[in-house]
Amino acid sequence: MDPLQPDNHHLPSPPLISDRVLINGVVTPLTLTADGELQWTTEPGRGKSTTEKEILSFAVEGNKVRVKTLVERTGSSICCGGSGGDYARKDFVFEPLYDESRKLWCDKLRQRLHSLGRPKRLLVFVNPFGGKKTARKIFLEEVKPLFDDADVQLDVQETKYQLHAKEMVRSMDVSRYDGIVCVSGDGVLVEVVNGLLEREDWRTALKLPIGMVPAGSGNGMIKSLLDPVGMSCSAASATVSIIRGHRRSLDVATIAQGTTKFFSVLMLAWGLVADIDIESEKFRWMGSARFDVYGLQRIICLRQYNGRILFVPAPGFESCGQPASYHLDKESSVGDKTRGYQGPDTNLEDLEWREIKGPFVSVWLHNVPWGAENTLAAPNAKFSDGFLDLIVMKDCPKLALLSLMTKLSDGTHVQSPYVSYLKVKAFVLEPGARIDEEDKEGIIDSDGEVLARGRKSYKCDEKALMSYSKLQITVDQGLATLFSPE
Repeated sequence: MDPLQPDNHHLPSPPLISDRVLINGVVTPLTLTADGELQWTTEPGRGKSTTEKEILSFAVEGNKVRVKTLVERTGSSICCGGSGGDYARKDFVFEPLYDESRKLWCDKLRQRLHSLGRPKRLLVFVNPFGGKKTARKIFLEEVKPLFDDADVQLDVQETKYQLHAKEMVRSMDVSRYDGIVCVSGDGVLVEVVNGLLEREDWRTALKLPIGMVPAGSGNGMIKSLLDPVGMSCSAASATVSIIRGHRRSLDVATIAQGTTKFFSVLMLAWGLVADIDIESEKFRWMGSARFDVYGLQRIICLRQYNGRILFVPAPGFESCGQPASYHLDKESSVGDKTRGYQGPDTNLEDLEWREIKGPFVSVWLHNVPWGAENTLAAPNAKFSDGFLDLIVMKDCPKLALLSLMTKLSDGTHVQSPYVSYLKVKAFVLEPGARIDEEDKEGIIDSDGEVLARGRKSYKCDEKALMSYSKLQITVDQGLATLFSPE
């Protein structure tokens, strides 16, 4: 139902203010209820608009009050945001009959909107290089107009190089902002999280919510946020969810190798998925279609890798794999305790470990359900359950693998007999070489960036954060904070 159309099923609520006003030149009863609804009675029936979902802000225009509202777009409504088309501006204008009444209406509306805890000032990163390089256009045409209508102040920073956002958040004054927004793919989000975790005041900094607006190739995080509530993965939907100000916690995985650490919020991949994700960057101009095109090529020339994985299964998955023991490398427990987050305080050696030995086609860890807008990688993944979803494929005929690729869009690939799908609390990867060419190794990919490059792998001469050898992953439940639709 259009919230500005007559509503014949209105349920009464105690009024904050109720008075007779002029609406379209007609004297009309108007009420603002305690639960935030504006209600009015006109000749056809009743109308309403809610402060929590539809009302962005209000402005005084002479004797009139303009309530800026945003509703789901219908038919001939005026679209508010570029190509998104999900929402329409449909303002409600009324005129109090005397000055004191207008002042009282403004006070009550202001108090109600303030009580919602919405962000007032945001730091916005715009990545002009991601995906099809449309982030600047998306921001100016679809995102900024909505924030302006909601009276949200923006400090906008275009990222100029890789890790620019990370550098900025590592030293920014977090007290100046109510949140950080990334108009990009998932890469800038990962930089922001890592930058916040490297601060001395990381506990305080991580309370600052992070919002995503899709403008890159992957967009897995924002798809994971919007899809469960039936909202499209668009700039308008994402911006509206930030304006509303709801928050949710997010697990953070610590990937460690010796004293080197990387903090992941999306995924880790080795084998087929990593090869597609990283090697397809030569087709970045294609946007998200690059993954499908290069994925087909990689399946036709399928690779398998030797190696071993160890994991601590979540309750209900204790029978997966074979029993194993794990001895923590002494150097991996050594770190600079005076600055930044060092990972969860977990005694890994005391846990019940299991193992699966290769060869492997693919090993994939996921923190959230969607890996990209069209890839439901881990349909059972939760934002803050304290576990990672592990998807393992040891062997698979090429025709069956092609069929599996078509099922990534709805998550039914995990039902295949060629796929093992489980939840883990901790994980160790011991990567090896290709089984057919032992002088060639693979790529370890985390959150869309290369974590490690093996011998004779794609762009193996480029420096990576870690070496192509054993690494461990632990999870800290609900460590980060996101803006969320609900």
